[in-house]
Amino acid sequence: MKNLLKLFLSAATLAFSPFAAAALHVFACEPEWGALAQELGGDRVSIYVATSALQDPHRIQAKPSLLAQARRADLVVCTGAELEIGWLPLVLRQSGNNAVQPGRPGYFEAANYVTKLEVPTRLDRAEGDVHAAGNPHIQTDPRNIGRVAIALAQRLAEIDPSGATSYQQRQQDFTKRWDAAVERWTKQAAPLRGVPVVVQHKGFPYLENWLGLREIASLEPKPGVEPTSAHLTAVLEQLQRQPARMILRAAYSDDRSSEWLAGRARIPALALPFTVGGNDKAGDLFSLFDDTVQQLLGALK
Repeated sequence: MKNLLKLFLSAATLAFSPFAAAALHVFACEPEWGALAQELGGDRVSIYVATSALQDPHRIQAKPSLLAQARRADLVVCTGAELEIGWLPLVLRQSGNNAVQPGRPGYFEAANYVTKLEVPTRLDRAEGDVHAAGNPHIQTDPRNIGRVAIALAQRLAEIDPSGATSYQQRQQDFTKRWDAAVERWTKQAAPLRGVPVVVQHKGFPYLENWLGLREIASLEPKPGVEPTSAHLTAVLEQLQRQPARMILRAAYSDDRSSEWLAGRARIPALALPFTVGGNDKAGDLFSLFDDTVQQLLGALK
């Protein structure tokens, strides 16, 4: 009886302890935003990541497991710019969670806090997978992640005011470490400025803008459209006139077309991690860019 009483009192003490506060449930659409929310939230947040680095975030099924996680979320953190347009609206609508609907504090789009590239002057779906708000792959430039970190910390504090000081301190610590890392990566990558590259998908304009890479061809004839043999042959003929140093693809992309071209053009094809978890080396945000820069530099050799 005494043991039962002690157990009850211990449970009651823990339940009312200030350290037993329920974690803020964060639904992150992509791994980079889950990793960033963890950096900023620490023990105050519980993270669910809806996609993996080996999945195309354009093409995700709105499975019941996603609905269940969105239903219990306090904050949804996604890229936006129509990246998740094929599945996220359905997930949010069917979740029944009013707190995380677009326009509410519990809904956060990272792309709203950066300058977007490749914003179309006209919309024509015949041109392929074109995003009206611009290219959504903002995470390939680490400077964008730094900008999003400031806004996301503020949003976390808005939803969880009791943790505002913690979020601010963690953001300041992250920003200090991140800015130093960006400076280091930028210096290391100086030899890449002006280097001509081929991309498999239009997924790297922010990386190119940051490092000064020069995109001269894409393996997709139109964004999101699988390359045909005729198009690949045309790209190969172009490279004979205008050589490139490497071919870039995301870790989740099929490698057949890039490897075909690499073998014939005699240039390396790189599977860049693209986000956290894209390969064994890219385990967090910092190692994501460590590996990306080292792969690019290695291709020059």
